[in-house]
Amino acid sequence: MQRTKLIIDLVYIFFGGLIAGALGVLLGLGGGVFLIPFLVVVVGVPIHQAIATSIVSVIATSSAGTIMNLERHLVNIRLGMLLEMATVTGAILGGITANKLNANLLTKLFAVVLLIIAFFMLYKNIRKDKGKNEIGKEPINLDLVSNYRVDKFGFTMVVSLVAGSLSGLLGIGGGILKVPAMNVLSNIPIKIAIATSNFMIGVTAAASAFIYFAHGNINPYITSSAALGVLCGAVLGVKINRRIENMWIVYLFTIILLITSFQLFLK
Repeated sequence: MQRTKLIIDLVYIFFGGLIAGALGVLLGLGGGVFLIPFLVVVVGVPIHQAIATSIVSVIATSSAGTIMNLERHLVNIRLGMLLEMATVTGAILGGITANKLNANLLTKLFAVVLLIIAFFMLYKNIRKDKGKNEIGKEPINLDLVSNYRVDKFGFTMVVSLVAGSLSGLLGIGGGILKVPAMNVLSNIPIKIAIATSNFMIGVTAAASAFIYFAHGNINPYITSSAALGVLCGAVLGVKINRRIENMWIVYLFTIILLITSFQLFLK
């Protein structure tokens, strides 16, 4: 009976990872904001294990999404690596802090973050679509010689430091802060900001994954099932992105965030 339950749980985790991976690539968020509450609320995984699983899965999301986005010339590699210097520092600090916090406090903190993310998703959608028609038919050059200019880089670096801390602390990709920062502060076209964020979150997650591994929070069965689902979802997400407007994905994602946040508050 226990073995049967384990198999059923792993199947649930795979499909949960599939959805999380697709949404993560579509919005540049890494998928952790959906995967963690799914693991905690639906499957009953302890919060620290759920965060560790999410971080490993985020690496899979980033790898698959970046490979496909590079083919479309949407990743600004130089900008991403510069911002990662701040993000990785924050991720290490966040990972160390997370293992010292109470599990109940961490769950409630994550629920609050979900509400903030939902607000950002709605805000970005109802404001004037800055990314519309910003990317023409010509591919964006990877060496920053392109038709846009990176503004207020210092402010975006500070936001990346905070995003890294959020990633290490809560197991999410940090893209919820980096994407708006690149788009609003640095005037980066929205699709390039999302693709560059997907590239960055893999590096950020790798920095904090070792800390969770050292504390024994990575369950090989749960992590492998989630990572496989997220990897498949990431490939699916890139393909969907070519056929659907982000507006509808944002609406759906906001609803999911509000529901899962409410469930975590009640848990």
